[in-house]
Amino acid sequence: MSIDRVALVTGASGVLGGAIVDGLAAAGARVGLLARRRDRLEALAAKHDGLVLEADVLDAAQLERARDSALERFGRIDVLVNAAGGNVSGATVGERSFFDLPTEALDEVLRLNVLGTILPTQVFAAAMEGGSIVNISSAAAHRALTRVIGYGAAKAAVENLTRWLAVELAPRGVRVNAVAPGFFIGEQNRTLLLDDAGALTERGRRIVAATPAGRFGEPHEVADAVVWLCGDAASFVTGAVLPVDGGFRAFSGV
Repeated sequence: MSIDRVALVTGASGVLGGAIVDGLAAAGARVGLLARRRDRLEALAAKHDGLVLEADVLDAAQLERARDSALERFGRIDVLVNAAGGNVSGATVGERSFFDLPTEALDEVLRLNVLGTILPTQVFAAAMEGGSIVNISSAAAHRALTRVIGYGAAKAAVENLTRWLAVELAPRGVRVNAVAPGFFIGEQNRTLLLDDAGALTERGRRIVAATPAGRFGEPHEVADAVVWLCGDAASFVTGAVLPVDGGFRAFSGV
């Protein structure tokens, strides 16, 4: 699949964000890589002759400067992938009770995932004439998973936002969809899913047992779905949430 587009990816320094950059670049897109730390983006940007955009997705002024830099370099913006987000340990239960969850941690995880999707969309979509926006949700938005109360609620909000934006931006010719990954090994969840020897933890075994595909996903599998949503093959797809979870969402566990 060939995509002759300019694509900006927030959260490009993460495992999934980086894979999405690789996938879009391999499909022919010119890429802008956005994250808070420039040093984490340099090597990936050099690999694809991409543009490093150092910005916090919660800072509108930084995002506006990044948009201006992208327009100066590329002349247009066709694709926005909102891959910035993640969990916040303080907003999880397990070591603490639900009744002891700190408001500050819940606010942080909601801001990171929800406002961290809204603000980049406000800033970058204002410069888009047609094109595609893809938000990153999670299997946690669809099924109640232990521990991750704040993250699950935040990603559920991202999916509602995706549908709302699909309607709002349709007159501008901008399609808005989301991808809902299942379980992938990343920096934040590695110790929850794998022990020091690389074997599955109890939580990891339970997840694999509840996934019909019988394994964790590979980052490129999310990237492939994003590339499809950004291309002409998905030209009549908007307001959709595409699960990339090995069947986790489909399986009741019974």
